[in-house]
Amino acid sequence: MIEFFKVLQFIVENGIIILTIFIFGSYTALAIFSAIAMLRYMRKNSFVDYNVLLSSPLAPSISVIAPAYNEGKTIVDNIRSLLSLHYNDFEVIIINDGSTDDSLEKVVKAYDLEPVKLMFEQKLNTQPVKAIYKSRNKAFSKLVVVDKENGGKADALNAGINLAQKDFISAIDVDSILVEDALLIMAKPFLEEDGHKIIASGGVIRIANSCKIEDGRITEIKLPKRFLPRMQVLEYTRAFLMGRMAWSKLNGLLLISGAFGMFNRDVVIKCGGYNTDLVGEDMELIVRMRRYMAEHNEKYRVIYIPDPLCWTEAPSTLRVLTRQRDRWTRGTMESLFKHFKLFFNPRYKALGLLGHPYWFFLEWLAPIIEFIGIVYFIIIAILGYPNWPFFFLLLATVFLFAITLSFWAVLFEELSFHRYNKRREVVKMLITSVLEPIFYHPVILFSTIRGNFKFFIGEKTWGKMERQGFAENDDQEKDVREVEGVSPKTLES
Repeated sequence: MIEFFKVLQFIVENGIIILTIFIFGSYTALAIFSAIAMLRYMRKNSFVDYNVLLSSPLAPSISVIAPAYNEGKTIVDNIRSLLSLHYNDFEVIIINDGSTDDSLEKVVKAYDLEPVKLMFEQKLNTQPVKAIYKSRNKAFSKLVVVDKENGGKADALNAGINLAQKDFISAIDVDSILVEDALLIMAKPFLEEDGHKIIASGGVIRIANSCKIEDGRITEIKLPKRFLPRMQVLEYTRAFLMGRMAWSKLNGLLLISGAFGMFNRDVVIKCGGYNTDLVGEDMELIVRMRRYMAEHNEKYRVIYIPDPLCWTEAPSTLRVLTRQRDRWTRGTMESLFKHFKLFFNPRYKALGLLGHPYWFFLEWLAPIIEFIGIVYFIIIAILGYPNWPFFFLLLATVFLFAITLSFWAVLFEELSFHRYNKRREVVKMLITSVLEPIFYHPVILFSTIRGNFKFFIGEKTWGKMERQGFAENDDQEKDVREVEGVSPKTLES
């Protein structure tokens, strides 16, 4: 028995060393590649005058589509924010997805809406549309409001795509806040096609908790006061600036955030629109669009823009955070397994040889292996066969690497967009980097394992979403949305 455990220890510990080197090497390579790509982007765009796009006849026309479900408390200001975006040829389509509150009534009153007969071709199947509204006030001529039966976020987006009159669609969460130049910056890559069709573009998502917001606009950027959202600021900075920037250049990007993205409408329709049976419809659509282009031998790209274009509320409680992350895990697994044909398939080039395998091994499998490793060390410690020197050396190595990677992410932010300009906020970010592996990472690992379990038992519900509001005031009334037992695609956190 003793010899068996020694052999098992040798195999497991050497396997852990190899896996750790592989993960460290992958993250380091992506960080370096992202740094190079970021420098090139900053240099290339430092003298760009985006206002030229406002008068350019070549500027793409855009339909901004925002599904809304029980957003009565903020929807009027949210729509005002969308209508004030700096762009020439665009429309705003709000989809009231069967709200049970007073969302529709408030919008009708605030924007002087009336029912209209609008002809459109239903290229994508959706729940029935009950009414379409437009404003009597010419100042709101860009606004279209659709009232439909509840079908979930993906179904609502498909309804918006059916009604869209523009060449490109921009899908956003109605409670997200876009910077005024967001459409200008996002549209620019579509004008720079170099033989490769741009089928989608996405930008950085930032955390708006504790920021000062007036009339649907960010007027003062602040680091979140609460510990949990501050952890997510660091996580988002690391993921967007040090991950997606590299994958964009490698043309292996599998995901554009559902909070804000822009897509070629024709390609979306040819691919069948959003899948209404999934909890991760945003990632799955990108993978399906990429498969479609590759299988039709068309040159294409999915572009990532490092500018912070969209601000959204992050979960501020453990309960909401764990529900969000186990849902993200299930969404990732849906896309990976539904399109497993991509796995190391040279036909799909960077998507098949790099993107899909990376997400399979590092985004899905690595947390499972980490959990198994923790269970293994607990078992051998109980049985009295622990290799403590190896355990503590590995723990220290992983901890120091995680801190180094986070410090690098903070440096990226400071050298690029420098959104947190107070010195104490930067210090807080560095302190957060040290605390994250101890307090935050175990929560994310637990959520990931729970998401795997729910996926394999076939759970499709979204759970309950609670919003504290961007300002995070303790006396602020919570916006609680019950979606248990409803369609799995009803809301996006």
